Amino acid sequence: MMTGNAPTFATLLLRVFLPFALAYFLSYIFRGVNAVIFPYLERDVGITAGDLGLLTSAFFLFFAGCQPILGVMLDRYGPRRVQTVLMITAALGSAMFGLAASLPELIVARVLIGLGFAGGLMAAIKAITLWYPPERWGLITGFHMMAGGLGSMAATLPIQWSLSVMSWQGLFFWLAGICLVTAALLFSVVPERGSSGAKGTWREQFRATAIVLTDGFYWRIQPLLAVQQLAFIGCITLWIGPWLRDVGGVAEADARADIQLYTTAVMTLGFASSGVIANAFRRIGVGDFASASLMSVLFALVCGWLAFLPPADPLIPWLLFGFLGACPIQYMPLLARSFPPEYAGRTSTSSNLVVFTVIFAGQWAMGKVVDMWPRTATGYSPDGYTWSFGALFILQVAGLAWLALSRAQPRVREPALSAD
Repeated sequence: MMTGNAPTFATLLLRVFLPFALAYFLSYIFRGVNAVIFPYLERDVGITAGDLGLLTSAFFLFFAGCQPILGVMLDRYGPRRVQTVLMITAALGSAMFGLAASLPELIVARVLIGLGFAGGLMAAIKAITLWYPPERWGLITGFHMMAGGLGSMAATLPIQWSLSVMSWQGLFFWLAGICLVTAALLFSVVPERGSSGAKGTWREQFRATAIVLTDGFYWRIQPLLAVQQLAFIGCITLWIGPWLRDVGGVAEADARADIQLYTTAVMTLGFASSGVIANAFRRIGVGDFASASLMSVLFALVCGWLAFLPPADPLIPWLLFGFLGACPIQYMPLLARSFPPEYAGRTSTSSNLVVFTVIFAGQWAMGKVVDMWPRTATGYSPDGYTWSFGALFILQVAGLAWLALSRAQPRVREPALSAD
């Protein structure tokens, strides 16, 4: 156990922030790897667009389903032990993916990988709420998300390069080994906080989850957050690659990987800047709710641009997509502050339950929509992307309207946070 009431910045960085950030870095590699290896899966396994959407979204199946019990476990046992077990599960899933030879086997492996990374953000947010003061939560969450952005960057050109020296199966064996190393690091380095365990019976713990899931302010934010995360994660982890080939006219795999790298680099900047942006708005009297909502509006407009006005040069809209899509994550610490501190794990995992259920269904549905048009000589019909991306835009407009019309307020009055 870490001693003392005020651990130093270096201690928090090395023993709390970085181990969870490494796990989150790996999570985004696994989320985004299919956007690069999809031609190999089409060639070696013979999957369609619908299959590709199902396979990629399978990552989020158990990811979503285990969130309620994950929230209870984080609040009861702490993020260190929970995240260690999950990383071992991710290693098993990665090894199974490398051994898989059919679509069902790939899906089972992908589900296990998703289960292994189900606590990537939530365990970190729990650790942040344990070790950092509330006025720092948004800033540190943004920096943690930056680690995910770096993982997305690693899932572009570096993954494309690795496929020139090894098979895609060999890549997943290497990733499995890195997951095991990360599990060992989490278990041996991260400290325990004596007061982290939630009190009460299991029934009482799940009753608190029900309180979160029936809260009006939670449901004021959740529809928009879920749809925008579907658009953001669904495209970054898969559909940006096929879109660039079939709509953007970028035929070369290396050229597509370049644009994906730039997009994820800007996304990383967006994650790192999201807390800083919220802080800057706070300095001029604009609250976190209003600033997050403004960034959500801008992101929705970029999604409409990609759906209905695909440009000759796709780089600029995808750069805007990457940066702006990273900023609405500031709704997460806002939700965490709207409930008592002992609800932190269950608040974040309850949000994930909705978000990743929507991503699982939506990413698969996008593939089914794309498959409704006959394939072209080079890929899928651009009309399919217009309809699938257009539906995402319309759903975001509906979510923004609900956010504006609802008058639900936080259960816990949000403290006045300083801009520092």
